[in-house]
Amino acid sequence: MSADKVNVESTSSETIKDIYCLPENPRKISFEDVQKAFAVVSECTKPTPFTKSKLSEVLGMNVYFKKEFLQYTGSFKERGALYALTMLSEEQKKKGVVAASLGNHSQGMSYHSKRLNIPCTVVMPHAAPHNKIKRCRNFGANVIIHGNDMAEALSHAKFLAKEKGMTYINGYDHPHIIAGQGTVGMEIVAQMEDHIDAIVVPVGGGGLIAGVATAAKALLKDVKIIGVETENSQGFTNALAHGKPIYTPTSPSLADGLVVPTVGYNAFATAQPLVDKMIVIKEEWIHPAMLQLVELEKSVVEGAAAAGLGAILSGQMDEFKNKNVAVILCGGNIDSNIFGRCIERGLVAVGRLLRFCVTVSDKPGSLTELCSLTSAAGVSITQLVQERQFCKSIHNIELKVICETRDYEHTEYFKKLLREHYGEVEFNDSPLKCATME
Repeated sequence: MSADKVNVESTSSETIKDIYCLPENPRKISFEDVQKAFAVVSECTKPTPFTKSKLSEVLGMNVYFKKEFLQYTGSFKERGALYALTMLSEEQKKKGVVAASLGNHSQGMSYHSKRLNIPCTVVMPHAAPHNKIKRCRNFGANVIIHGNDMAEALSHAKFLAKEKGMTYINGYDHPHIIAGQGTVGMEIVAQMEDHIDAIVVPVGGGGLIAGVATAAKALLKDVKIIGVETENSQGFTNALAHGKPIYTPTSPSLADGLVVPTVGYNAFATAQPLVDKMIVIKEEWIHPAMLQLVELEKSVVEGAAAAGLGAILSGQMDEFKNKNVAVILCGGNIDSNIFGRCIERGLVAVGRLLRFCVTVSDKPGSLTELCSLTSAAGVSITQLVQERQFCKSIHNIELKVICETRDYEHTEYFKKLLREHYGEVEFNDSPLKCATME
């Protein structure tokens, strides 16, 4: 084992302190900090669109989407990255920066570092999506793949910063990062012509909700700040319960950008008194949210960005019926293969993709009979498997079918038709039920 390997493995994020993010002395971000960031960010980037959703009528509330996935690097993260890089001293710019991220912060750092001619190294864990790794390299960053999770990647990034004299910039807790993310909140208030009753913010490390809450609460005293996490990563909810950031075990999530075991110290200190409600959603609600965003909003987003709409679909924001709600679509950097699977799962969730199993007689015409019944009902078969070997009777065939229907009501009609015709039919469908199915 090399000396470098020994040093890396014996060095942890606890032994190497980040002077900008100290647990014993967290820094609260002020509205003035966000204003200073806005002056810088607004010079280099255009405001992202803020539009009323076509889902508003069916959801029973006026929903507006802040489309941060339309940023050049595909997420809100480049706001904070730009501001943090701009605030470096000339000496720090010369020596370069290092960051740790699953992808979006790394992309923001890589892109703006290249623009500003600052050497940039990003450490990404093995779990980082390939498309995000590739884009960081395309932006000219030195990409290092290290660690099985973000904790290990972060520890290695701090080690590199100490060894090489680079500046480590935390993606969700550096004060300038938080202030930069707060510019999203300033834009929402400026772009909303009517009163805003609530702003829904996906929560990972807490930087976005801290910055947005700081800006929005300063400009609109009665606006409610709603944070959203998935059941697989509840770091901020757990921090609120304990009164401080605390390590929270996580599981792999479709909203990979929200998977942070311990929320930021500065972010938590800033956001804690400003957040009005935290919502935890099941992973399954992300799929129909992504589907609705694609079909009705023509918006391709990653799982983290769909979490806010997922919270509304799950019925956990019904107190805002007939009110104005802004939802931040924070990023759109999703792998194409994963996106395809999400859309299919979304079709299942809203009742438009059905799987069933039925046993029929093993005689000529049985399969034709099923196909005719399906066709007459206006249902399309996408996959059909015949199985003889495991049937109870040698005279039967088991048919496993996946088919497409028009909507939830059409699916229920077809299920009833199958039961009437065959008696016993085994269905595998989604337990979800939301307003967009009706």
